[in-house]
Amino acid sequence: MIRRLIFTFLFVGYFLGLSAQTSKPGVLVVGNGNAATAAALQSAISGVKTTIVLQAGGFDISPIVNNLSSGLEATFLQKIRDAKAIKDSTQAVTFDKQLANEVLLKWADSLKNLTIVKNLLWVKAENNSNSWVLKLSDGSSIRAKVLINPSDVKLSEAMKLSVQNASGFTKLDFSNTLYRTSVASGKNIDGTASVFSLYNFLIPAHDNLIWIEDTQSMLVGQAAGATAAYAAFFSTKTSQSNLKKIQGELINYKLNIMPFADIKLNDTNWKAIQFVGLTGVLKANLVNGNANFSPNQLVTTAEIKQPFKDFYYKAQIWFDDYKSEQMTIGSALDMICYVGNKALDNTKKEILKKWKTNYQFKTEFDLERQINRVEFAVMLQDYMPPFNVNVDKTGKVVR
Repeated sequence: MIRRLIFTFLFVGYFLGLSAQTSKPGVLVVGNGNAATAAALQSAISGVKTTIVLQAGGFDISPIVNNLSSGLEATFLQKIRDAKAIKDSTQAVTFDKQLANEVLLKWADSLKNLTIVKNLLWVKAENNSNSWVLKLSDGSSIRAKVLINPSDVKLSEAMKLSVQNASGFTKLDFSNTLYRTSVASGKNIDGTASVFSLYNFLIPAHDNLIWIEDTQSMLVGQAAGATAAYAAFFSTKTSQSNLKKIQGELINYKLNIMPFADIKLNDTNWKAIQFVGLTGVLKANLVNGNANFSPNQLVTTAEIKQPFKDFYYKAQIWFDDYKSEQMTIGSALDMICYVGNKALDNTKKEILKKWKTNYQFKTEFDLERQINRVEFAVMLQDYMPPFNVNVDKTGKVVR
């Protein structure tokens, strides 16, 4: 009888011990390369409990060369500059793996939502009851709602994942509307005019799995982290990802969604240009593989007429009555107020106050002058943002 009681207590104690060793983050990342690292950082920054299993003693970051760096990648490169006491922001950044690891460990340790598991291998992996479970070599387990897998073939085999036709960055192409689904941009593919669609992450047969084909891209890794965090934070599925919410989150964290090579991250109107540029109302000028927003280029009626008709029913009426080939500040203001149901006089007064303060324009607020692209983009985003109009998975407008 005593032996049976002792055995029972030992069994219960052992079971409780195992239970105590099971962590339950919202997002689980497996890997220690560029994409996995950025994914874990962004997921934690977005407010979700995140665990990254390195399966090694630290991060293993590959060199970052000739990208249009933004977001976490740009922040990481700046941290390397700071560590090497490089004052010149234009100087090329080189780093060794040891320095990169030190910088990233310090950064990761500062994030309260991020747990790093080092020097442990996963020994069993499965998709169990709407969660992803890893059993580690020390006997502990991790059970997460969303899994980010940066092309780990062995992990995919263990979890019986069927991953086919995964895509990566593509060159920016305005002949179709898929660019409107972009969640990352700027990887060098014969130039930096490249974009990455949200839907390249998602595998129809496996919900709450984020698949990263490009394991060396911190740009796409950051987008993966935000996508996973959205599903975990809102207790939804990745198949129900809200494109606009995820794009907005990434833009808030300074990731270029559109690869405008001539607009710096510290530009006062960078965010407005990103939001408006993503809609294609003002399309980039593609030159030698790069995309330029050309902020000082003057806006013509012809270039914006059809995009606005696509986005807004009332725009069709306004453009039917507007016959000039040029768009002035006054006509842009009139269109915004008419289509966006704003009071013209009040809006005019508000914009005049913001012109050189909030917007920091060097130009004069002259209603008769032809408007340039940055002025037009900023007014649009402030008073009638086309970004708020929904699009489908191919980027076509849904009204």
